[in-house]
Amino acid sequence: MPAVLKISKLRKDFGGLTAVKDVSFEIQPGELVGLIGPNGCGKSTTFNCISGLLKQTSGTVEVFGKDVSSKRPDEIQKIGLTRTFQHTRLWRKMTVIENLLVPSKNQFGTSFRDSLKSLFKIGKNDSEKFLIEKAYSILDQLEISHMAHNLTSELSGGQSKLVDIGRSMMGDAKLLLLDEPVAGVAGPLSLKIFNNLRKIVDETGISVLVIEHNMDFILRQGIDRIIVMKEGEILTIGTPEEVRNNREVIEAYLGSIGDESE
Repeated sequence: MPAVLKISKLRKDFGGLTAVKDVSFEIQPGELVGLIGPNGCGKSTTFNCISGLLKQTSGTVEVFGKDVSSKRPDEIQKIGLTRTFQHTRLWRKMTVIENLLVPSKNQFGTSFRDSLKSLFKIGKNDSEKFLIEKAYSILDQLEISHMAHNLTSELSGGQSKLVDIGRSMMGDAKLLLLDEPVAGVAGPLSLKIFNNLRKIVDETGISVLVIEHNMDFILRQGIDRIIVMKEGEILTIGTPEEVRNNREVIEAYLGSIGDESE
C-alpha cells in the first residue's frame, strides 16, 4: 500500500540558516507516528513545509501519491491532509459544537454568517443533519460530547486541544498533523489525548503525525514509530524500543531515560 505521506530530501533555508536539511521519511496508512526533538531542531518548520505554509528550498512532499510541493494549504487540505497548531485557534465566543460545524469543509452556507444562521435553522436539510451528527460522533470519540454546548472560552487548555483535534477531523482528513497537542496540558489529560489518538487511528485508519518535544513522555504512548530530529536533520527512525536503545539518541537527548526498565 502506498505511503500517505512521503518526504524526500526536504530542505528549508532562511537566508544563511538551514532549518531543515535533507529530511526524508514516510508515513503509512493507519500509523501513529511521533516527530520528536528539542526546540529549534526543525520540527515545526518541517510541518509548515508539508502543509504548504512555507515553501521548501528543495526536495519534494507527496500526499497520497500527489506532489504537493508547490500547492497552497487549502489545496493540500482538499487532498486529505489537515493540521493543528501548537496554540489552538478556536472561536472563543462560540460553543464546542459550533466550533466543529463552522470551520468544517463543505460548510452549510456560503459564508461564516450563513454557517452561523444554519446552526439555528429549524428545517435543516439532510446534509446539515449529517454534519451535526458527524460533529457529535467526533466529540464522542474524543470523550468530550458532554461539553458540546460549553463555550470554548470556558475550557481548560487540554480540553481546547481536544476540540481543536475534533475540528481538524471534520474535514474528512485521512492524515492529521498535530503540532504539540499536549503542550501545556496537565498529565492525566495528556494521557487521555494520546489514548484517544491511538483509539481513533485503530478504529478509523486515519494516519497521524504528531510533534512532541518531551521524548520521555512520547516513548510511552503507544506510538508506532518515532522520527528523531537533531539540528534540522533526521537522527534516527524506529519503534519506541529501537529509539530508546539507540545510543546516539540516549547520548543526545535521553540521558538516564534509556537505562530505565519498563
